[in-house]
Amino acid sequence: MTRQTKIVSAAALVDREGRILLAQRPPGKHLAGTWEFPGGKLEAGESPEQALIRELAEELGIETQESCLSPAAFASHSYEEFDLLLLVYACRKWRGTPEGREGQALRWARPAEMFRLDMPPADKPLIGLLDALI
Repeated sequence: MTRQTKIVSAAALVDREGRILLAQRPPGKHLAGTWEFPGGKLEAGESPEQALIRELAEELGIETQESCLSPAAFASHSYEEFDLLLLVYACRKWRGTPEGREGQALRWARPAEMFRLDMPPADKPLIGLLDALI
């Protein structure tokens, strides 16, 4: 049986104080209650950047463009049901104020604080790298 690999684009939205926006996975979803970098799965025909721009608009109500997305890191993790490839982009410029449009809680956190948060296994290894980049 061939395992499915899901490709996900996520954003490390960085504010002027060097904090990164995290979204809490809502009840009923895989890894509900954990804090993650906002983003989502690529749809057919989408580039990782296009998927992230779409996801940020849908989930957070903000607009950004490809020129504002800097490839920052990637991680992979094998969950029981699937393999995940997580592509993370740093973003410091967007229009609008992020709000949880899908019922998810949001919080701004410094990388040092993220080590104490319950985050998905694919996200956790990226904290140190993001801390060094910001």
